[in-house]
Amino acid sequence: MGREIIPVKQGDKIELHITGLGSSGEGVGKFEGFTVFVKGALPEEKVQVSITLVKKSYAVGRLEALITASPERVQPQCPVCEACGGCQLQHLSYAGQLAAKRQQVQDALTRIGHLEVEVLPVLGANDPWHYRNKMQFPAAQNAEGQLQIGCYATATHNVINTNGCLISKEANNAILTTVRKWMEHYNISAYDEKTGKGMVRHVMGRVGVHSGEVMAVIITSGYDLPHRATLVKWLQQYVPGLVSVVQNINKKQTNVVMGSKTRVLWGSESIKDSLGSLSFHISAQAFFQVNSEQAEKLYNKALEFAALSGDETVVDVYCGTGTISLYLARHAKKVYGIEIVAPAIANAKKNAEENKCANAEFILGDAAVELPKLLNSGVAPDVVLVDPPRAGCEERVLAAIAGVAPRRIVYVSCGPASLARDLHYLEEHGYKTMVVQPVDMFPMTSHIENVCLLERV
Repeated sequence: MGREIIPVKQGDKIELHITGLGSSGEGVGKFEGFTVFVKGALPEEKVQVSITLVKKSYAVGRLEALITASPERVQPQCPVCEACGGCQLQHLSYAGQLAAKRQQVQDALTRIGHLEVEVLPVLGANDPWHYRNKMQFPAAQNAEGQLQIGCYATATHNVINTNGCLISKEANNAILTTVRKWMEHYNISAYDEKTGKGMVRHVMGRVGVHSGEVMAVIITSGYDLPHRATLVKWLQQYVPGLVSVVQNINKKQTNVVMGSKTRVLWGSESIKDSLGSLSFHISAQAFFQVNSEQAEKLYNKALEFAALSGDETVVDVYCGTGTISLYLARHAKKVYGIEIVAPAIANAKKNAEENKCANAEFILGDAAVELPKLLNSGVAPDVVLVDPPRAGCEERVLAAIAGVAPRRIVYVSCGPASLARDLHYLEEHGYKTMVVQPVDMFPMTSHIENVCLLERV
């Protein structure tokens, strides 16, 4: 067989009809049957494109002109939206975003999972703006030596300077502007990733949505923090709800945001917040869902799919800090959470204790090993909940889940492609996907979360 002819080369200018959105929010179209990705293009649009990259199976193009615009195209509200890597879909109406995300999930399940299951309409946010209760702003200096604090440009570590983020809680933006004022006033240096020099690496804010409590975190390259008394004073003055100012020290030359050492400069070491009837102490480094309002919708849907009467044994695989485990524990006889990350298990045990969930037990270990152990010890789960990282479940974990044969599996996913792959595996091992419910945890971005119910056949 001869090689397939690629119909485009770098530098070509083509007209393209966009038929869908890719996983990173880029427009996708076919040119003479060949896939072309175009950042900024939307479904139903006819666009003029310059080809910038050609691979064996696809090409990437730059949007040069709109020939026919989508009726769902809107003007982005953020002035740095095109440069910033945080939001990929501000140019698409919110109704259009929800429709596109539903289609993205449907396409993945059909194409990758070979599944015939209807994806329900996405559970959207009441307000798609100002939802992030946690925000990390990197600090840097540009070539002219000017301070830049904001967000990273798409697929780079170049900092896009901004005075605030439209998807972040306002208190986090107030922390950003206050720290910027303090750094400029006292000529405090920003960290340089290349040289490892400079003081301030990141500025972070955390907001308790239900409590109103706010934490400001300044992440530095060393212990020394000159004029910190003024910093605390200004934060107290300009950030409503502030109860905590914390310094995190990260001396390593790495792009990991936080270091292992944290000290309190003022106030408490954590803030309080709640999910449903559960309360949590959230430290600078603790995991907590960044969209509190949508997290409750997600957890309520997981609870609905679990269909608990109070007599069931539930196992939560990849339980993290135990938020979903505890959410289910109020309605189950017993919940076991399994997690391989030791600090997360320590947090989960603390959270269980604080919420008086005596029927929740947390196990440190590999789910592929611990699930059979539970079964051998006489624990037969009625429901298994799984909430893996974006890459999905390891096959041996899926095999272990199928091996303990729960009546129902509730699968929470943040990656449609890995979800489709894993559902296909479970369908081949005795389960049927009953319903898929997307939840928009991250409006204005290309990310979509899903909750799925599988039943044993």
